[in-house]
Amino acid sequence: MSDTTTQLLTTVTADDDQHLAALHEALLERATTESSVDASYRVVDSPVGALLLAATEAGVVRVAFAVEDHDRVLESLGATVGSRILRGGNRLDPLARELDDYFAGGRRAFDVPVDLRLARGFRLSVLQHLKEIPYGSTESYGQVAVASGSPRAVRAVGSACATNPLPIVVPCHRVVRSDGSLGGYLGGLPAKERLLDLERGRH
Repeated sequence: MSDTTTQLLTTVTADDDQHLAALHEALLERATTESSVDASYRVVDSPVGALLLAATEAGVVRVAFAVEDHDRVLESLGATVGSRILRGGNRLDPLARELDDYFAGGRRAFDVPVDLRLARGFRLSVLQHLKEIPYGSTESYGQVAVASGSPRAVRAVGSACATNPLPIVVPCHRVVRSDGSLGGYLGGLPAKERLLDLERGRH
């Protein structure tokens, strides 16, 4: 094959790649605009590892740590939210920006709409209360149980935190044991400690 032919094929391939990329973006934008997807997602880097972000038309529905297994998380979303899940789009741009601001120390609360369809009953009550715990503060599992309307449901609070579909955005990392020790965390204790240190100004 001559150099000229090779160069021509390379140019054609590059043009094809650009065309396909543009087509993908156009289809993605159209799909998101027309609400023909059940959810869109992306993976972003953060100081606590790779985070999978997913959103429906109603709002952010899932934030997942790498230790949760992103593939498994997507499979679960397919079973609960809908099978039409698309990677990319601009639906998650606001959350990505807010997370960057949060990890830079410039944001104390998240303003993005959230979709809490993955939580029900008492667990939903717990998640709704968690958003009221101030930045840089903590509450015990017992205090959260009282605030959520079931003073004896301390273990249920732990379960609600362990299954929180929106960690960081809904700050279950601010819930600790009554003696002040960290307790558990679905993203791992190092991640919980890092988040609390960030909020207490210990970067």
